[in-house]
Amino acid sequence: MTPPTGPRDEAAPIAAAESVPGPAPDPRHHIADPRARLRQAGLRVTAPRQAVLGVLGEHPHSTAEAVASNVRARLGSVSTQAVYDVLAACVDAGLVRRIEPAGSAARYETRTGDNHHHVVCRSCGATADVDCVVGEPPCLVPSDAGGFVIDEAEVVFWGTCPTCAGAGAGTRDSRRAVRGAVAVLHESHHHPERRT
Repeated sequence: MTPPTGPRDEAAPIAAAESVPGPAPDPRHHIADPRARLRQAGLRVTAPRQAVLGVLGEHPHSTAEAVASNVRARLGSVSTQAVYDVLAACVDAGLVRRIEPAGSAARYETRTGDNHHHVVCRSCGATADVDCVVGEPPCLVPSDAGGFVIDEAEVVFWGTCPTCAGAGAGTRDSRRAVRGAVAVLHESHHHPERRT
């Protein structure tokens, strides 16, 4: 499992000193030669694209705002829209994966092309990789696909990260409050006619 990357202040650059005390970044997110990978994907090599891949290799599961902030720390003036455009191009090219845990901003990672899942902390939003599910598959094949051609099953585990558990977060009441907020968000997002 990769070290959790929580939402501290998602727009603030992640300082190099912050990554020193914790575990080393997961090498499965590292792209050794971003220039070559961009070319292989048919994308033009630009400084913002290289910087985005570098940031995501060092800080997987970052939001677009966190990526933009860290890219600006590396390159200087780069618009947030330019970073969103780079992320979209990299997702389309298969270099970056976009994950959207319920009730959370979209997060991005460079670990693609394998069957891994995620665990998300209900208290702080920290997200980590979980390798392929073992044991009984949790609904990976639907009983009725309703005519859809299934090409992917996404599994997200929810719980409390070690940091929050140590601080006493993740109590039954705090989990119920988060679930309620997520349910309302899910309901209003997927059923616009039910918005109040």
